[in-house]
Amino acid sequence: MGHPSQVTLKTAFTVCFAVLAVVALAVLIIKAEVALILTGIAALLAVALDHLVAMLERARLKRGLAITLVLSALLIALTTMALLVIPSAIAQGQELTTQVPSLIDEFRASSFFQRLESRFHIVEQLERKGRDSTELATGALPPLLWAVTGVFSLVGAGVTVAFLVVFMLVFGPGLVQRLLSQALPERRARYERVLDKVYTATGGYLAGLTFICTINATLTTTFLAIIGMPFFLPLGIASGFSSMVPYAGPIVAGGLITLLTLATAGTWKAMAVLIYFLLYGQLEGNVLAPLIFRRTVHVNPLLTLFAVVFFAELAGIIGAVLAVPLMATGQIIVRELLLVRQEKLGARVPPPPPPL
Repeated sequence: MGHPSQVTLKTAFTVCFAVLAVVALAVLIIKAEVALILTGIAALLAVALDHLVAMLERARLKRGLAITLVLSALLIALTTMALLVIPSAIAQGQELTTQVPSLIDEFRASSFFQRLESRFHIVEQLERKGRDSTELATGALPPLLWAVTGVFSLVGAGVTVAFLVVFMLVFGPGLVQRLLSQALPERRARYERVLDKVYTATGGYLAGLTFICTINATLTTTFLAIIGMPFFLPLGIASGFSSMVPYAGPIVAGGLITLLTLATAGTWKAMAVLIYFLLYGQLEGNVLAPLIFRRTVHVNPLLTLFAVVFFAELAGIIGAVLAVPLMATGQIIVRELLLVRQEKLGARVPPPPPPL
């Protein structure tokens, strides 16, 4: 006779319930992807601004007044930038957009593209994909309606993030304290330590990232203006934002700006732009990024690159931007779990016998 099964009905139900819970969580994450992305962006902004609020609180200001001052300063800074920079950037961007067809024709007529076309048949593949996209888009909304819908979606996302940031700043600390008060007393100190590490690492990363983006935008805009690039302002701003994606962002932006310079300003200026981005890449990769990622979030550059690739596949550019703080948070939690395990193993080891 065979041995009776060691798996009880309770164990089977527990396993099935766990599998169903994991599937339900995966479906929920997929369905609520946009909401999770907006919440993540709002949380990062709230953490960054909360460091300024905490600084004002240490100066004996009440939290409500500190939040008001920080948000007012942010609004003034954004308004000033919008009035001084954005109109010129939009004008240059519109001029660049009108010249895109002629730039594409010039690029297709170049000997470099002709060699690529003879070998890879790029035009034929693009036309085939274009026909497939047209067939799939049959009955879709007109392009103008798509553009209007996209603008309203972007504005709605911005308003949602703004309200989330305000509510997180006002009610977030109290909610965190209430959640911590529900933990067991012997575990509360550990949870507080983990949250404090995540808070410090995220704030340091965001402050450093803002500094890097500002340096990138300033240096690139100045250099492109000096060499006489006609669209220096939008390209410099785009280059600055590219630093939000660690390591990979500046490489992609530098390559695109170099190709655009080659098409609009000639070979010599394109070579100058290429040399500039190679030098700036060394500055950001060997000086600025290590200063931020190793001293604030303590994440290895290789893990950072893996995180960027993984989260970019999950959530696009926003996922790549959130990759480093998410990786830092995961690393802090894993280290704390390993520390708990070491403490448990150390408690199980019997003390050495007393000397005779």
